Amino acid sequence: MLESPKRGFFQITDRGKFVLSQNPDVINIKFLERFSEFIEFKTTKKDNEKPDLEIIEDSENLETTPQEAIEFGYQKIRKELELNLLNRVKICSPDFFERLVVDLLVKMGYGGSRRDAGRAIGKAGDGGIDGIIKEDKLGLDIVYIQAKRWDNTVVGRPEIQKFVGALHGQRARKGVFITTSKFSQDAREYVSIIDSKIVLIDGQELAQLMIDNHVGVSTVSIYEIKKIDSDYFTDE
Repeated sequence: MLESPKRGFFQITDRGKFVLSQNPDVINIKFLERFSEFIEFKTTKKDNEKPDLEIIEDSENLETTPQEAIEFGYQKIRKELELNLLNRVKICSPDFFERLVVDLLVKMGYGGSRRDAGRAIGKAGDGGIDGIIKEDKLGLDIVYIQAKRWDNTVVGRPEIQKFVGALHGQRARKGVFITTSKFSQDAREYVSIIDSKIVLIDGQELAQLMIDNHVGVSTVSIYEIKKIDSDYFTDE
């Protein structure tokens, strides 16, 4: 939830802002284990030769409840899926990646249908723009898309400036820049100070959104946790 842009300085991340917006009563180890980033942090802190099972055993030593153990296991499975999903996306073709981006945005409620949204892909062709999609089903506004299927190359400020320039050329103010890699801190700071509304989605968030919106994944198992319905046993 925090990052250190330079030595001796710390600042809150987008993830941290999201957590604070939920108004949590307390932030402790139990709370943090809901998040894949913290689980990854704990994993990297362990000796590489020790099995991952020891992480679960450590939780049990802290009197973890069965429900908390299930949640921990779920987060661990999800984190592994995120990594595998992102690796799979990185090896797909650029055209497939653009279609994947449209599928995701449609599932998230943009564009009305893939047919409407898909018409724009490959036709905008204005340096920095890979496609356009309706912001809502009525098409009251348009969102411009930039999709970069990069491996480890960090997307810097110049790429974002190029995208913003392309938006201005279309007299547009809204855009989504999606990459399979990461954005530099300079790029994120630039987006926060400009008038245009640009949303940056990096590889990790892309994988999370794909899972949450059922794009490129399928459900294997569903477990329901139930409790006694006290109202049922109350005499009228």
